[in-house]
Amino acid sequence: MSTPRPRPGTRRLAATAWPIAVSLAVFLVVWQLVIVVSGFPPFVLPGPLTVMERFVRAWAEGTMWPHFSTTLIEVLLGFALGSAVALVAGIGLARSRLAERLLSPYLVAAQATPVLALAPLIALWFGTGLFSKLIICTLIVFFPVAVATMVGIRSVDKRLLEMARSFRASGWQIITRIEVPAALPAILGGLRVGITLAVIGAIVGEWAGGDTGLGVLINIARASLFDTPLMFAALMTLALMGISLYLVMIAIERRLVGER
Repeated sequence: MSTPRPRPGTRRLAATAWPIAVSLAVFLVVWQLVIVVSGFPPFVLPGPLTVMERFVRAWAEGTMWPHFSTTLIEVLLGFALGSAVALVAGIGLARSRLAERLLSPYLVAAQATPVLALAPLIALWFGTGLFSKLIICTLIVFFPVAVATMVGIRSVDKRLLEMARSFRASGWQIITRIEVPAALPAILGGLRVGITLAVIGAIVGEWAGGDTGLGVLINIARASLFDTPLMFAALMTLALMGISLYLVMIAIERRLVGER
């Protein structure tokens, strides 16, 4: 009997997984070597085993969950709000040269201003609750998604638009049935960038003021508890959150437009 061949999906998963596993192993070895060679004490640079042990303990004791859930809610809501506003603005900018000329300078200026500098003002004006975090996430997500949407809409084949107009399609039908579907790869690419930026926006908002969240936990571990392994554990949780959300966006993209 012939040995069954592995499925293409299994081969693709294995081809993707082994470079990640090798690079992770190399990173951990280099990390441990740096500690051995430099002689840094654990409160300056803890080892990977120490961080992993503190990571597991923080989740087991319930320390991590309330901060994780707060940050996750901020990221998801901020990303949804920022993406929705950016999609509408991107479509408007793509369809109106006048709107682009009028609004582009302000959009570029807002993007060029570091959100870390705006966060204290936003916290002062709107408080340190969820609303200010959503504003910060919206600001940081808006620009890449809006630009990707605008570029995608403008790259739609003009012949498709002419054909739609010849069939007397309304402006709404052209947007929803031709422009947005044709621009979907570009839009999803912008959303991939936006979901990772939303994580940064939530942390910046928590640093500007807040009671819970991974950004707050990092500050507490660094400044109050002097618990460097806990700070690294919070950073690890934050990195895993960002990677997971990015992979979800990739899965959605492959579901909608196929693998590219």
